[in-house]
Amino acid sequence: MAGHTDNSIIIDAPMDLVWRMTNDVATWPELFSEYAKAEILRRDGDTVRFRLTMHPDEQGNEWCWVSERTPDAGRRTVRAQRVEPGWFKYMSLFWEYREVAGGVEMRWVQDFEMRPDAPADDAQMTNRLNRNTAVQMERIRTLVESAARAA
Repeated sequence: MAGHTDNSIIIDAPMDLVWRMTNDVATWPELFSEYAKAEILRRDGDTVRFRLTMHPDEQGNEWCWVSERTPDAGRRTVRAQRVEPGWFKYMSLFWEYREVAGGVEMRWVQDFEMRPDAPADDAQMTNRLNRNTAVQMERIRTLVESAARAA
């Protein structure tokens, strides 16, 4: 069995601002409450390779991994994958941005499979990601809308 999540939120801000703020990986520790550190390892054209480190979870597990993400500004999509997946066998992500009534719909789709020795199975991680994604998307919405009002 593999895990799958599909979540979205509408952000009342201009597309360019939403795109710029959510694709600036170096600033993700300020944008996402879960990340303690984001290190840019390499840039190759539009593709960025980076290491993310999360704050320790309630069991003291520190999740850290290396990912690559390639934004397509023309299509307003991003494809990403973990290249050092940690406790995941694999993790693929797709971000999509669409202008809709009320702002920009930002959608995240995640497909993954956990390793057998991971502290969570696929179903548990699906539930965890769905809960946490809602929290992170709401935080991002608040921060981006605040930046839009200040501009």
